[in-house]
Amino acid sequence: MSAPEPVVALSTASVYPESTASGFELAGRVGYDAVELMVGLDPVSQDTSAVKHLSEYHQLPICAVHAPCLLITQRVWGTEPWAKLEQSAEMAAELGAPVVVVHPPFRWQRDYARTFIEGIAKMEAETGVQFAVENMFPWRAVRRDVQAYVPGLNPVEHDFANVTLDLSHTATSSMNPVEMAAELGDRLAHVHLADGSGSAKDEHLVPGRGNQPCAEFLEFCASTSFSGAVVLEINTRRSGSRTVRETDLAEALAFTRLNLVATPDFSVAPDGTIERTAP
Repeated sequence: MSAPEPVVALSTASVYPESTASGFELAGRVGYDAVELMVGLDPVSQDTSAVKHLSEYHQLPICAVHAPCLLITQRVWGTEPWAKLEQSAEMAAELGAPVVVVHPPFRWQRDYARTFIEGIAKMEAETGVQFAVENMFPWRAVRRDVQAYVPGLNPVEHDFANVTLDLSHTATSSMNPVEMAAELGDRLAHVHLADGSGSAKDEHLVPGRGNQPCAEFLEFCASTSFSGAVVLEINTRRSGSRTVRETDLAEALAFTRLNLVATPDFSVAPDGTIERTAP
């Protein structure tokens, strides 16, 4: 029996500064399979009943809940990080989402960071929800990089059962996403697909507009029977109009569907590209 094809979803963060409701509307109009909910400053994103209504109205399932762990969401659902993750898991369970996306702790969250690896494993066991820890990137300061995350920005190196791999973050941190995915194996639970140029900024470009091996990465996922969700998390803040934003979302979806196709046979070269070994 063949593995199920990955779901191609849209993060509601991709339509910012438009609303969570607009994220569902555009995902449905463009043709995405599902939605990843970014719990943010929009009150609707924090309200399980409101989100469930949007999901049912647009007939779009929710593949993941992104916990409010960004700098700008540090006060959403309070300031105690474990309580925020518990609430994220409760929301995910009510919405039928199998995954909660979480960032590693900031360095100044010492108590939280001290037991983060063990605590995530415990929460997964207790809730039945996958807490997929996301790879991050160094903060660039004058003449040096600042390591802002504990136990580190690369979850591949730590004992997490489930990982989210973000290709905009690999661009900023100069990491190879195909090599990371190969090393993760079954621990790769969730994907944030975007592109980047390798600059100090976390760009979240439309796939194909940067230097990341987005096409090769998608081929790798298809060829290794990845069955999680591939979530388009792109930055459309500078689109300038609803029409241009919708065009960007459609281009991102078309790129993903075009390249999320298995190769006949391949091996992963040292530079992370896929080498085909059969015609």
